[in-house]
This record gives sequence, C-alpha cells and structure tokens, in this order.
Amino acid sequence: MTTVTELPTTSDLDGAYTREVLSRLNELSSDAQAGAYDDAIALMTTAIQRGGVIQAFGTGHSEAFAMEIAGRAGGLIPTNKIALRDVVLRGSLDVEALGGSTLERNPSVADELYELTSPGENDVFVIASNSGVNGSIVGLALAAKKHGHPIIAVTSIEHTMKVEPKHSSGKRLRDVADVVIDNKAPFGDATIELVDGIPVGAVSSITAAFIAQILTIGVARSIASTGATPPLYISANIPGGDEHNLALEAKYTNKIRRDA
Repeated sequence: MTTVTELPTTSDLDGAYTREVLSRLNELSSDAQAGAYDDAIALMTTAIQRGGVIQAFGTGHSEAFAMEIAGRAGGLIPTNKIALRDVVLRGSLDVEALGGSTLERNPSVADELYELTSPGENDVFVIASNSGVNGSIVGLALAAKKHGHPIIAVTSIEHTMKVEPKHSSGKRLRDVADVVIDNKAPFGDATIELVDGIPVGAVSSITAAFIAQILTIGVARSIASTGATPPLYISANIPGGDEHNLALEAKYTNKIRRDA
C-alpha cells in the first residue's frame, strides 16, 4: 500500500510563505532606511539630471523587475526596458532563438543587444538577475561597462555565490556592477519545503519589485528636493493620464521606447 505523506494545511503554508516574504521586505526596508540604496539612487538621479535615461534589464522572471522600473504608473518616464527578444524583433536572430533558456545563457547576444539599445552617454544600467551568472546578463553588463556606463545590480548574494559563473570572463553580475543590491532571495529562490525536499514559494520577484519601487521613490524625491518636478507617469486609465504622459515622453524622443 502506498503511504500518503500528510501535507501541511493550506493555511499553514500561506502563513509560512507570508512570514518569509514579510521578513525579507522588512529587511530591505531597514537597509533602505540605513542608506543602503543611496548610491544607486544617486547614480540614477544623476543620469536623469544629465539628460540620460535608466536602462533596465532582466531575463526570465527578472524581466518583471525591468517592467517595474520602466513604463508603469508611478514610475519614472526617462526609462527603457531592454528585453532579450529585441535581438529577434530588431536584430539578427530568427524567432526560433526565443525557445527555451538558450538565449538567456548565450553571451554572444550581449554586444548586439547593447547596440540595439542605443544608450546615450549619460545612461545608467540597472540589471536584475537572481542567479547573476547567465551569459546574456553578465555579457550586457560588461558591454555597458566597457562603454562607460555605471551598473547597478539586483541579485541574490546567497544564490550567486553558490553557483559557478557561466560567462567566459569568469565574472558574476555582482563583479561587474558599481553598486550591488541583494534581493534577499535564498539559494534556489523558493522558501518553503513542501514534501521530500520539493521547494515552493519563490520570493525574488516580490523583493525585486519592492526594490524597484524603493529606487523609484528615492530618485523622485531626490529630483524634487532640487525644486524640479520629477518626470513620473500617472495612470493612463485616469482622466488626463494619456495627455500628461505623452507630453513628458515627448521630452525624451529617440531616447526611450514603449513597446513589447
């Protein structure tokens, strides 16, 4: 007879996951209040004040971080979301390249992705990767660094230090960055063991989104402290939203894209 392992109740699992998430958000908040994000906020603020934009990049589920930075209500207008699919939509690769995780791990796409992005000299790159070791992530960071752009990394320090770099340079994202922010995710990302070592309850997307918003708030405040109006989106789904947003976007013609 097969023995069925008794599982925790849904309520117990929900409670355990909530504690895992909240403990990390509280830790991130404490870090922010202690000034841990100040250097990143300063780099982003300086980029905008000099007419540059914030180039945000993430692959896999970390693309959600770039979406939090670029093109959303309450977010900064001088921002771009870089996506791996750009090398298919605008670049030299065929659509077949989008299948699986090969493209994410391929360092050879980095230089083309950088060129397709066409960053300005004052732009700063904010790159998110939980593992911080995949070829496209490290490759783009190195390309941006070679061209003189500051790099802000959002990564799991615990995870990245437990896996081998996949880029030929032997570097992790954290090794290339000027500023490193720990997203507090554990090795493997998931936080709860369901049964027989099976993990569930990933946290990096939640903590990365929180970090993105803390950075955005910090930059907006920094700009406002000079007497200037922060260039922020309001929701397109409220009266006057489109008009407000389009007027500000026009100030960054040829510097930002808003598409898939």
